[in-house]
Amino acid sequence: MVASECEPWAKTGGLADVVDALSRALQVPPPTGPGHEVDVYLPYYRGLTPPEGLVPLELRVPVGSPDGQPRHETVTLWSGQADGYRLRLVEHAPSFDRDSYYMDGAADYADNAARFTLLGRAALEAIRAEARPVDVIHGHDWQAGPALLSLRHRYRGDPLLAGSATMLTCHNLAYHGWTPRVEAWQLDLPGSVGKHDGIDLLREAINLADMVNTVSPNYARESLTPEFGGGLDDALRARGDRYIGIINGIDTGLWDPATDATLVAPYDGADLGPKALTKVDLATRNGLDPDGPLLGVIGRLDPQKGFDLVTEAAPELVAMGARLIVLGTGHPQLVAGLQELAASHPDRIAVLERFDRDEARRIYAGADLFLMPSRFEPCGQGQIIAMRYATPPVVRASGGLADTVIDADEDAELGTGFVFGPARAEALVDAVGRALAAMDDPVRFRRIQAAGMARDHSWLVPAGEYEAAYRRAISGR
Repeated sequence: MVASECEPWAKTGGLADVVDALSRALQVPPPTGPGHEVDVYLPYYRGLTPPEGLVPLELRVPVGSPDGQPRHETVTLWSGQADGYRLRLVEHAPSFDRDSYYMDGAADYADNAARFTLLGRAALEAIRAEARPVDVIHGHDWQAGPALLSLRHRYRGDPLLAGSATMLTCHNLAYHGWTPRVEAWQLDLPGSVGKHDGIDLLREAINLADMVNTVSPNYARESLTPEFGGGLDDALRARGDRYIGIINGIDTGLWDPATDATLVAPYDGADLGPKALTKVDLATRNGLDPDGPLLGVIGRLDPQKGFDLVTEAAPELVAMGARLIVLGTGHPQLVAGLQELAASHPDRIAVLERFDRDEARRIYAGADLFLMPSRFEPCGQGQIIAMRYATPPVVRASGGLADTVIDADEDAELGTGFVFGPARAEALVDAVGRALAAMDDPVRFRRIQAAGMARDHSWLVPAGEYEAAYRRAISGR
C-alpha cells in the first residue's frame, strides 16, 4: 500500500480508515481471512506518533531537479508492526515536517508533486534494497500516482519490480494532483508523460494501473458520467471492466455499541433498551428536549454533503416535532445559517462546530435517525456506522448510500433506512416524515433497526473482493 493517510497515524478523512482497515483485513490468517503480508508506506508527518519498536533503514532515492541533472535524496524508512501489517514511515523533514499534509493555508504546497514522488520512490527503493519482490503495489488517490508512474517509466526494466502488478483506488475523483508543465521536473519522468500544459497525476495513474476501483459499485457507475466523473469519466470508461466498485466496510471492533466506552449505556441487538438512555444523555448534554424524535447529522459542512438541504429543511423538521443535532466544521455560510436556527430553537437544534470523535459516537448511538443527504458520496461510512448502532439512516440515493441502505417502505423485511432521490429540501422532509411514521409503529421500527444491525458491515467481504481484483491485476500483467 502506498498512501498519504492511514488511521490512526495520519488522517483527514475516510481514506485513512480504508487503508488501515483493509490492510488489517487482508492479513487475517485463514480460514477466516486471506492471510496476505501487507506493507503500508506512509509519510512521517510532523506530529505523527509512531508505534514502538520501529527500525530505521537509510535509502538513497532518485528525485527530479529543475536542470534535469540526476539527483538523490536520503530518506529514513522506519519499519515496524502495526496491528498485523508492517507500517513503513518515510522520513524526510524537508518534505513532511510541515504544519499540514497537503496545503499551505488555502493553497496546495507548490512542491506536492516532489513530496509524493519521494514517497513512491522510497517504497520502490525499499523493495529493491530488500530484494523481496511484491505481487501488488496498491496506490490510493493521486498521491500514489507518482509511485505507479515511476514503476512503469523509471523502473520498468528492474528485475525486482517488473513483475509487480498495480492497483489504484480512487477515493475522491475531485482531486487530481495537477502538476503544471513548468513544475513537471518534480516528478522525474520522461517528457512525453502528460499533456503539453501539465500532468494530471490521477488520470495518468488510471491509465497505467492494471486494475482501478472506487469505493462503491453505484459510484463506479455514476463516475462514468460527466456529472460525477470529476473530468475523468472518459479515462474511467476507457478502462472497461478493469474499473470496478468495491464497497467499503467498517472496523466492527472499533464500532460496536456493545463495547463502546463513550456511551453511558452500551447495548446490543438482543436488548436495545439502553439505547434510550444514550438518547437522553445526548440530548441533555447539548441542551435539547429529549421528549421527541432526535435526528443526528455528522460530517463536513459542505453543499456536497447536502448540509444546505438540512439547513433549508430544518424549520419544517422542527415543526414536525423533531430535534436536530449537527456535528461538523466547514463552509462558513452553512455554519452561520445552522447557528442562527439553533439560536431561534435552542431546545430543538444544537450545532457543534468542531471535530469530536467521542461526541460523534454518542450521536450515532443516541439519535433516533441519522441524516446523510449527500449530493454525491463515493461510499460513506456514517450511514454504515449508524445502522451498526441501530440508528436508521435517511439518505439520498447517491453513490455508496444507494448501495448500503435499503428503503424500508420499498422492502418491509430487509429495509434498513429511508432513501430519497432529488437533492431538494422537500424530498428530505418527505423521507424524514416517512421515518417518523415508522417510529410511531414500535414493532416495525424495531424490525428496521434489527435489519440494519444484522448486515455484515465488516471488512472481510470487501477484502475478498480486493483479493480477487489483485489476482486480476496479476493475471493482466
